[in-house]
Amino acid sequence: MSTYVVGDLQGCLEPLKCLLEAVKFKRGRDVLWSVGDVVNRGPDSLATLRYLYRMRDDLVLVLGNHDLHLLAVAAGVRNASSTDTLDEILAAPDREELLRWLLRQPLLHREHGYTMVHAGIPPQWSVKKAARYAREVEVVLQSEQCVEFLRSMYGNEPAVWSDDLRGMERLRVITNYLTRMRYCTSEGWLDLESKGPEPPANGKRVSAWFSHPNRQWAGKRIIFGHWAALQGRTDNADVIGLDTGCVWGGSLSMFELDTGARTHCDCRDGLPVG
Repeated sequence: MSTYVVGDLQGCLEPLKCLLEAVKFKRGRDVLWSVGDVVNRGPDSLATLRYLYRMRDDLVLVLGNHDLHLLAVAAGVRNASSTDTLDEILAAPDREELLRWLLRQPLLHREHGYTMVHAGIPPQWSVKKAARYAREVEVVLQSEQCVEFLRSMYGNEPAVWSDDLRGMERLRVITNYLTRMRYCTSEGWLDLESKGPEPPANGKRVSAWFSHPNRQWAGKRIIFGHWAALQGRTDNADVIGLDTGCVWGGSLSMFELDTGARTHCDCRDGLPVG
């Protein structure tokens, strides 16, 4: 049995099939992990979601910001943007079944000595704390407060964690760390505007979330997506980046836990080219 982790799909189904064929993935034997953002921006969001749902017994999926956006739009608390490719899902006859399944997915997964999360873990949290805080959001997503949370989820404030935070503000900053973070200070102050591969020259003294020397989760192996501009490069063997920008014409990347081998499927307009 092998466990493979795939980067951000964003509705690009054919490259996923390309990778599964390349590694000779076998249902019932192998397991696929997904770093989230399985829908939106790409050409086949509905088909991708259905494909993953059908293989759910062999799948571990953590939610990304685009997955949460789909849930918010479907709940009627957020307008779709002009770049969204979610209409087919919203109009699908099996929409409710698919969305109920998506709501049950975690924000963080730990197994085999790895921790998988969509965006990252801030330097002031240990992996154990991150898992506990992720669970707070997961419980609300699966409760009667779900719609209230999805309505309150958007926003860049609070910009830093505090143990004193309560209610929706607490849940929002947890969600921002786990599904939107790229740059932050060593104390965890978020810069949610900068997306490039190099820290912004704006005097904020932020660095990539995984680069702070005194991070509490140091020594743990983290797998993440979300940050296409990095092209998977982190300069840290324990931090595995898997968003290589398939939806933008880059590639879709897969990482095998047991061997550390990476497999890539080049993409053009979300389709494999080699």
